[in-house]
This record gives sequence, structure tokens and C-alpha cells, in this order.
Amino acid sequence: MKSCIYQGKMINYNSTYKTLNNKSELAVEAIVNRIIASGEMSRQDHALLTSTVLNNGEIDEGGRRQINRIFDRIQTGRLKLVNW
Repeated sequence: MKSCIYQGKMINYNSTYKTLNNKSELAVEAIVNRIIASGEMSRQDHALLTSTVLNNGEIDEGGRRQINRIFDRIQTGRLKLVNW
């Protein structure tokens, strides 16, 4: 476990990274839920989702599951792509 002292506080890099991953995963989940609830995905929705995922530098299993929800709905016709 990597850690250091910054401004008198011990910082654990692993827990900090995990917190950032959780925030990114929650943001992806919120975007996906909004897209699914609307039944439509625009080019702007795609850009927002892509930038949120890539902002973290990598995607974890939870993020993959969220994106697969979008793909599944597109493939089954339950989600329309609009303004492309």
C-alpha cells in the first residue's frame, strides 16, 4: 500500500484511487440511467458519457456493465440514437 504525508496528513493512494473510481462509476451510472430513462441517446449524451469514462484513465467492471446496458438497449431497439 503506497502512502505519503501531505500537509501533516497521511494519504493512502489506494483509498484515494478507489474513491476516484467510485465517483467516476457513480457519474457513469447517473448518465446511463438518465439516457435509459429518456429512451434516447444524442451525440451530446455520447460525448458526455465518453469523456466521463475516459477522464478516469481506465474503466472498471462496473463502468463496463453500465455501458453494456446502453449497448443492449440499442441492439434490442429499446434505445434510439437521435441527432447523429
